[in-house]
Amino acid sequence: MITHKHVDEIFEYDGSQINPSWAFQEFSIYGSSIITWIGPVNITPDNLKDFADVGLEIKSNNMVNFICEFFDQQPTNMRIAYLRQRLLVMIFREILTEKGIKTTREGDDIFVDERKLSISIASVSLSSAKIHFALNLEDKGTPGDVDTIGLYDIKVNGKQVFTEDNLLDLINDTVNRFINELETIENDICKTKVLG
Repeated sequence: MITHKHVDEIFEYDGSQINPSWAFQEFSIYGSSIITWIGPVNITPDNLKDFADVGLEIKSNNMVNFICEFFDQQPTNMRIAYLRQRLLVMIFREILTEKGIKTTREGDDIFVDERKLSISIASVSLSSAKIHFALNLEDKGTPGDVDTIGLYDIKVNGKQVFTEDNLLDLINDTVNRFINELETIENDICKTKVLG
């Protein structure tokens, strides 16, 4: 079972939230979880997890943040963590496509009109696998050397697609589809006869 909690409080993602058992320490949530909230991102150098990002600024004034933690793989598996991360990214892309938004993907990054919409990282600890996935709300406070776009900046046929009024619906739809996909995989494993 995966627990989803959306936190109404606005707070900054600084990279420390990807540490193991953060959801338990902050919200007393046991087991696998997805925590979502809206807030700025400013990842401090000591919290960078991707070697390729060392020396880069990763920041934005306002983002939708997803922190996922899974305890079902023991020992933990970095490959499965990244496969789940890509699944989450592709599910979100699927939602955008359904709303008439054309996107491209490079690895775990989503682009709209060749402008970067998302950031993400996956990693593992001794006890769990973690994913951080975040989406700009506006093109503000992002690094000057990266051409970015926010959800509120996206228009289809001249009409703004995402607003404060439908943002929580978007978050819940994304989480629900992701959880359903993971649970469906588990159900398929349980009912599939092994070869040999």
